[in-house]
Amino acid sequence: MEKTEICDPFHLIQAKDQETNHDEFKESISHNQDIIKENTWVSSLLYEINGCWIPAKLVPAVTNFQNQFQAKDSDIMLATMPKSGTTWLKALVFTITNRNLFQTLDQSPLLSSNPHALVPFFEYDIYPSSNTPLMNVDEIPSPRIFSTHIHFQCLPASVLDTKCRIIYIYRDPLDQFVSHWCFALENFYDGKTKPPIIEEALEKYSKGIHPFGPFWDHMLGYSKASSKDSNKVLFLKYEVLKADPVSVVKKIAEFLEIPFSPEEEINGMVEEVVKLCSFDNLKNLEVNRNGRTNYGVKHSSFFRKGGIGDWVNYVPPTMAELVLNVMEEKLGGAGISF
Repeated sequence: MEKTEICDPFHLIQAKDQETNHDEFKESISHNQDIIKENTWVSSLLYEINGCWIPAKLVPAVTNFQNQFQAKDSDIMLATMPKSGTTWLKALVFTITNRNLFQTLDQSPLLSSNPHALVPFFEYDIYPSSNTPLMNVDEIPSPRIFSTHIHFQCLPASVLDTKCRIIYIYRDPLDQFVSHWCFALENFYDGKTKPPIIEEALEKYSKGIHPFGPFWDHMLGYSKASSKDSNKVLFLKYEVLKADPVSVVKKIAEFLEIPFSPEEEINGMVEEVVKLCSFDNLKNLEVNRNGRTNYGVKHSSFFRKGGIGDWVNYVPPTMAELVLNVMEEKLGGAGISF
């Protein structure tokens, strides 16, 4: 396997129908056309642009991302809905990609850096509201690993036109909602501002009105792209990763064309990657117990429970039935199961 140079990107901080959808999205943002506004339970205003609900403060970032980013064939893009396994996926892909740089994984930057500091978000970390990127992405060594929450149809043309690979992970929407709900309460409410009741939040969620919603369109966009070209988009399920992380780690490595060698498998490298990136290990690291991201989010809030089915402890039965009916209606015939 070819040896690559490792780099913490934050050290570089400086002051057809899919194509039609992509062009229409850019046009709507550029000219501020047909934008519907909604308040949401994460204490932020959302804009609906061509059916995609984008946090208002991130619309300039999405515009800059689309207009300025030039993908490379070697790039790796991680795409998720918020709180769908993003942090775990970042840790795994970073470790799989850079494993040849260390004699042992005890030297991994993951032990001293939050995963979000090693794999930057386009919309939060790189492209601000001004036209000047916060980070010179051209100085990041290949393969560059980036992350985004935006819909497939919103990705820059260069991502779609190059051999850049995309890894998408989805999660049971009810668990995703509860995780995001708890994340918002911890980070966006200071005790002075009263959050909406959970039933109100779920009502909007069931209509797709939530950050980067609707969740069904988000999933379907990447699912269809994966079905069309499985060498371009790897479509993963959070619950499968939880049940069998070893198999999924090997699948990711094969997708990225850096499979584990027979010697690595015999020596337990796959299991070491799984252990290093496990929820319990990452949660208990000093760097993840304290500190915040450069956009103000508590590191600890990325490591709440990471479980499956926790939504039953938060969601009233009648609201759960509402969301489950929407899931069946929107996703039942798409082969996306939970």
